[in-house]
Amino acid sequence: MKNYPLRLADGRVLVQQLHLMLSNVRTTVLPVFVVSLCIVWTLSTESNAMYLRLWAGAIILSNLNWFRYAQRQLASGLTQAQAPQVVRTLTVINLVGGSLWGSLVWITFDTVTLAGGVLVFALMAGMAAGAVSTQGPILRLYLAFLLSQMVVVVSKLWFMSDPAQWSLGGVIILYALVMLGQAANLARLVRSAIDLRFENQELLEKLRQESALSKAAQREAEQANAAKSKFLAAASHDLRQPIHAQGLFLEVLSRSELSPQQRELLASASAASEASAEMLNTLLDFSRIEAGVVEPQVRAFGVQTLLNKIEREFVQQADAKGLDYRSRESALVLRSDPALIEMILRNLISNAIRYTVHGGLLVTCRQRAGEAVLEVWDTGIGIEPAQQREVFREFHQLGNPERDRRKGLGLGLAIVDGLARTLGHPLSLNSKMQQGSVFRLVVPITTATVPLEPALPEQSNHARLNVRVLLIDDEESVRAGMMHLLQDWGCVCEVAASIEEALALARIHAPEVVISDYRLREQRTGVEAIQALRALLGDALPALLITGDTAPDRLREALASGITLLHKPVPPSHLYRGLVTALPPQMMSSDALMPC
Repeated sequence: MKNYPLRLADGRVLVQQLHLMLSNVRTTVLPVFVVSLCIVWTLSTESNAMYLRLWAGAIILSNLNWFRYAQRQLASGLTQAQAPQVVRTLTVINLVGGSLWGSLVWITFDTVTLAGGVLVFALMAGMAAGAVSTQGPILRLYLAFLLSQMVVVVSKLWFMSDPAQWSLGGVIILYALVMLGQAANLARLVRSAIDLRFENQELLEKLRQESALSKAAQREAEQANAAKSKFLAAASHDLRQPIHAQGLFLEVLSRSELSPQQRELLASASAASEASAEMLNTLLDFSRIEAGVVEPQVRAFGVQTLLNKIEREFVQQADAKGLDYRSRESALVLRSDPALIEMILRNLISNAIRYTVHGGLLVTCRQRAGEAVLEVWDTGIGIEPAQQREVFREFHQLGNPERDRRKGLGLGLAIVDGLARTLGHPLSLNSKMQQGSVFRLVVPITTATVPLEPALPEQSNHARLNVRVLLIDDEESVRAGMMHLLQDWGCVCEVAASIEEALALARIHAPEVVISDYRLREQRTGVEAIQALRALLGDALPALLITGDTAPDRLREALASGITLLHKPVPPSHLYRGLVTALPPQMMSSDALMPC
């Protein structure tokens, strides 16, 4: 019964049907007025003139009343509760209107010519057809108009007792049935359109609600991610401070006279410190990528030199697990950032060794279609297809539910993916369970000449740095460790915990180089400290920044300063090279670099 045309729609659908019908009424006022006057002028005779005028007046008044009622309902705003009563009122109005139009046959049929009779029946047919569009949306109302009109017209023909007129009445009834069918189809279409409209509105509302929920969930995820990043940055900074100081003290201790047993213990302590530093540096690498502060330094470099360097480092790890480490010679010259390519390969090779138990790994660089493809093959556990995108997500690890720290933090492949995107180099993975995996990185080839890299003095040369250093750090343990190490390198070292203290020391003895922690007390930074000292002593004052921060905004701020930046825990060799690089050439003379 849902689609049965005579059944009134429920609630809001009926309101829309009535609104459509009432809005159409205004289009009928002028035509009805003109047609009524034309009928009076055309069909008036001495015997029917008075009746035609009365009929025309009744038609016009009825139509004006119909128009006024429609406007009043539209202005007041139809409600679902009022709709059934409005339908009943309109049914009465249509019964009256149909009867009035049908009465024209009674008034004129006996008093007009054949042509006039044809005009009257044509008008009846036109009114029945025109009412389809105005009354059709609610079939019950159209039926009231059509039935009242046809009953009055056919009754006139029936009372004439002429078989020919009865035939005409039959034709009229057939025509009325056709019009009723057209009205029924229109009613169904209107009902379907309104139903579809409401379904679309409900769908849009549902989509809006789901979108709002999705946006809320996204905001919560972003807030959670920001909180996670903030926590990791704070935890990383607080952990880096003591590990940095520990590394400095261990380096100073390694230069003292120790017994074999003490050196063995020192080696174990250094290994533990380096393992902690390695995990923190992994977090730093990921944070730098996330912060967008990794700026590729693209140049030409020979790939074989890089492969040899990495092989020397990792072959011992592979041997310790009984794995076969192999690499193939390549004369290709690549165009990219060699430091970032090295970091990518280190993470891939470390990952391959970690997840390979039997067999080995192969590192190659092949030329394909005018480009180089760096490949790292392994015979490890493999990665199932469902996990092959997930492994590039941060902190995602395979086969490490217990979070064994010896298996890393689950950031290696996230770093690889981030660096590949930063460089714009396509990265792909193919893997089969229990057979192994291959990671491929596509890098441009160049024919440019590989420049020679100048060698910097290494800490192992034991070259003394006879310079005055001003160290600024608010951590007492870091100040003590740095001071011991710098003095061991031959530096005159003064330490300060704040910017004000550093300025006071600089006024007494001007430093030749400044080393400052990035984050100082009272929300001040090492950049401010170095700027204040340069304002006092001159812009040419060499300086180094050291930071334990991994928060993206802090990394961007520190990088924007343009001052050489080192990250805690700083290996002593890196600190030494940083000092040598920062000092001007005239301070690096043979007098300044004297063997210890």
